[in-house]
Amino acid sequence: MTTSKSTQAIVPNCHVIKIGGSTLANLSQAFIKSLKRRVEAGQNLIIVHGGGPDINNALAEQGIVSETVNGIRVTTPEMIHTIRNILIGDVNARLVGKMNASGISSAGLSGFDGVFASNYLDQETYGEVGVVTEVNAKKFQLLLKAGIIPVVACVGTTIEGTPLNINADTLASGIAAGVQAESLLLVTDTPGIKKDGETVRSVSEQDIRKWIANGIIYGGMIPKVQAALDCLEAGVRAVQITDDTLMGTTVKAVNPLLTRPIKEVHTNA
Repeated sequence: MTTSKSTQAIVPNCHVIKIGGSTLANLSQAFIKSLKRRVEAGQNLIIVHGGGPDINNALAEQGIVSETVNGIRVTTPEMIHTIRNILIGDVNARLVGKMNASGISSAGLSGFDGVFASNYLDQETYGEVGVVTEVNAKKFQLLLKAGIIPVVACVGTTIEGTPLNINADTLASGIAAGVQAESLLLVTDTPGIKKDGETVRSVSEQDIRKWIANGIIYGGMIPKVQAALDCLEAGVRAVQITDDTLMGTTVKAVNPLLTRPIKEVHTNA
């Protein structure tokens, strides 16, 4: 990917919020109200969500056992259609329904709706798993200008129409970079990065790379911190890993006082 010297946001005052599947399963009304306050304050929100527990239950009912590699669910062809249906038809619809019922005008989306393009991450290692290759910032911009909050399920598609399972942290990072969001908030069931049993309130890029190498950061936290680093490299100003209290770990750039080049995630603007 190339870099750009422009720092002008494609979608002004935009904040991407990723909600993990475990958090969705116990989504509090207080959290929905906090989203509404942000919208009423003039923030442009883009919601990205996962759905791990729902997927696990659906696969278990079919007698399918899944595994993860580097925190990413290896997805076989027999799994992908179930994952697509659960994320788009169940989890996304449920979240959009809650938001609309609470007075937050929302619309459910996925890669099939053209807001982002994707391709295989590494088919030999992960199977039917995708990575974001392009973000259609103009579509997000049009929805937000109309007062509609995009709620994006982490399902992509190849150019041929084959569904792809995309890690929600990875998707949120790609969208945040593509619209040049002011912040990315990764909401999960853990209150941030832990070291020696305690949540770390702020961490540097160097700390993250060191802690991955020595095993302090492992499993499902790896995609989250990698998403954070990708966003900082792309020019997103702030990344937080938090639970639904919105208190957690802030990931800092090497030198936040310097203007960082923005990595272009080919935006169709």
